[in-house]
Amino acid sequence: MMLRWLVIAHVLGATIWVGGHLILAIRYLPKALKEKDISPVVDFEKHYEALGLPALFLQIITGIWMASIYQIKWFSFDTVQYSIINLKLILLITTLLLALHVRIVILPELTPKKLPMLALHIILVTVIAVAMLYLGLSFRLGL
Repeated sequence: MMLRWLVIAHVLGATIWVGGHLILAIRYLPKALKEKDISPVVDFEKHYEALGLPALFLQIITGIWMASIYQIKWFSFDTVQYSIINLKLILLITTLLLALHVRIVILPELTPKKLPMLALHIILVTVIAVAMLYLGLSFRLGL
């Protein structure tokens, strides 16, 4: 029964995380790039961050908890299940490194000139989020 609630919480977090990044990448980023204006992206991030970061944290906690229930061997690719979970872990680490780079290097001095670099990060994090969603579904549904 606990696993069911963990899956629900994990999927809810994924919905917020992936959905928010898709909205940012599809709706706000093109406008910002076209107008060479950072404000649409900055305004979106300012409002989304309060919901997006807790959603990511919820996914990390529930993901680790579920992996422990399934007795996953960390950084082992011996089975399909181990491979899926460990690929998700690698993608999570990549996401965190990209986020750190944005926070430390790009955002402190964000100008329209740096917008393409921010756009690349947004697109990469969005693609990674969708890939993690697919991997999670593959684990549960055997896709």
